[in-house]
Amino acid sequence: MREVALQVAQVLTVVILSPLLSGVIAQWEERVQRARGPGVVQPYRDLWKLFHKQLVVPQTASWIYWSAPVIAFTCMLTVPILIPVLTDFPLPLSNMGDILGGGLILTLGSFVITLAGLDSGSAYGGIGSSRAVMLSILAEPTLILVLVGITLLAKSMLPFVVNHLLVAQPSVYWSPAHLFLVLAFFVLILVETDRLPIHSSTHIEVYMIEEARILEYSGPLLALLKWASMMKQFILYVIFCNVLTLPWGLSHHGVAIGALAAAIALFLKMLAVALVVVGIETAQSRLRFFRYQEPLAASFMLAVLAIAANQLR
Repeated sequence: MREVALQVAQVLTVVILSPLLSGVIAQWEERVQRARGPGVVQPYRDLWKLFHKQLVVPQTASWIYWSAPVIAFTCMLTVPILIPVLTDFPLPLSNMGDILGGGLILTLGSFVITLAGLDSGSAYGGIGSSRAVMLSILAEPTLILVLVGITLLAKSMLPFVVNHLLVAQPSVYWSPAHLFLVLAFFVLILVETDRLPIHSSTHIEVYMIEEARILEYSGPLLALLKWASMMKQFILYVIFCNVLTLPWGLSHHGVAIGALAAAIALFLKMLAVALVVVGIETAQSRLRFFRYQEPLAASFMLAVLAIAANQLR
């Protein structure tokens, strides 16, 4: 029962803390630009308001429009079961899938949102979905290569094994193969969380991508999509911190105080990564959309170099 409770705690950690992480990042971005910015709890207020608003549904919407938010949110609830969020040992349902399975579930959530953007019949939805697909042409192969590189590095497809390997063997942690994987995955985080200089996080600009796909949504369905997006960002940060970059600070025995300490340590690690992301995003100048292939091609080459370096060591 304790392990089941820990598994539930892992999912609740992602569900509850993901809006807080988004709020911190949004406030830091504004502070860097010398603006006051919203409070760190503003995402919670936004979700509360959306859940209490009325639904406005396009006449052209089909069952895809209705099911996409539920599927996307469910996918984000599933991935925390498979990865080390609070503990460094597998929990009862962690064997349902490996690291490639987790990547597939994350991709499924984005895929159904893309279909929903097309299903609404909106011009903005079509533009956002088409641009998201163009990004996926390079992002998804790179993600697969990164996951394959992690598998080859640890000789296992379980993220818990990768965590133990990097903690136990500093030589592997500082190896070129691992460092290349860290850099490649960091670029993927920028892509998947809309932090490249081709992205726009507002819904009033024509080059928006993520916001364009969900522009026709409102009320509780929009709340689910917003929450799923924040959870996806949180999950990517968990993988980056607890599996690849900072694999320390997880609970070894699964006691309550250890799980709480692991949650606090995880959020502190995320804040360090978020600070780097905000700095990079603010320092970069806005680019034309069709230059999206430059960072993604660099990430792809880093993943290839990681696999080559792993085979040569």
